[in-house]
Amino acid sequence: MTKISRKTLAIVAAICAVFAVASVSVSLTMALQNASAGVFVDYKGITVAEDTELRAQMRANGVEYFVVKNTLARFAAKNVGLDALCDVLEGTTSIAVCEGDPVAAAKVVAEFSKKLAAQEKFIIKSGFVDGKVISPAEVQALAELPSREVLVATVLGTLIAPIRGLATVLDANISGLARVMQAIADQKGA
Repeated sequence: MTKISRKTLAIVAAICAVFAVASVSVSLTMALQNASAGVFVDYKGITVAEDTELRAQMRANGVEYFVVKNTLARFAAKNVGLDALCDVLEGTTSIAVCEGDPVAAAKVVAEFSKKLAAQEKFIIKSGFVDGKVISPAEVQALAELPSREVLVATVLGTLIAPIRGLATVLDANISGLARVMQAIADQKGA
């Protein structure tokens, strides 16, 4: 059996570390690029129980949530054209992103932030929607919007209402005509 020197092991470990960082960087870049929206948060001080609850809410709403190193987050943000996010990447940073409903990540984060506001534990740093960086106040405003499904249902309901009204009026006219014709037939038959 051949012995491997410590120097060789150190070189192999360094190479593996470089590939691991590159892999994480590519994954983070892909997550930001594919996301319709995302929120960057300072999570310092939350307990394991709070983190577990938060992650469960994220999963239930189809939101990816992960803790990142600021250096990797800066690199990924620059890769996808979100350079303005680099200014807020200090301290502890976690990211919540979603590919479908752009409101989902903001809703969960804002709700959790409000819950822990008194303890100043979970603070929104910034966010983005469709490639545009938004402020914490805009993240809060986004969180107050109804979900995409609710908005689509509202629009469809609004579009269908006039058609339903027309159908009701036409049905009433036809029913009235049928009753008049029946009354005439009854008179002639009597």
